Amino acid sequence: MSELFIVVGLKAKAGKENELRRDLSAVVEPSRNEDGNIRYDLFEDQDEPGRFVFVEEWASVEARAKHHEHGSHIAHFHANGVNNVEKTEFAHMLKRVA
Repeated sequence: MSELFIVVGLKAKAGKENELRRDLSAVVEPSRNEDGNIRYDLFEDQDEPGRFVFVEEWASVEARAKHHEHGSHIAHFHANGVNNVEKTEFAHMLKRVA
């Protein structure tokens, strides 16, 4: 097992910024409480509301996969909240350099 860092940028559909903010915020605490989660933070661009960035840190690739594939809160978001996403602007899985 090795640690995993992830940053994901999502852009809300026009007029859906508040709904997406609500839906993304709803997955934060359940994700933080999952085994293997070290950090799970949601940010919003100060100059461009509706542009969100998740910064995640997981103890292992396996812990993150369990979160993404089996988390009920993530499944709920994919079934409902994702409708307010215009696009995923980036998704990077990172390894620590220093």
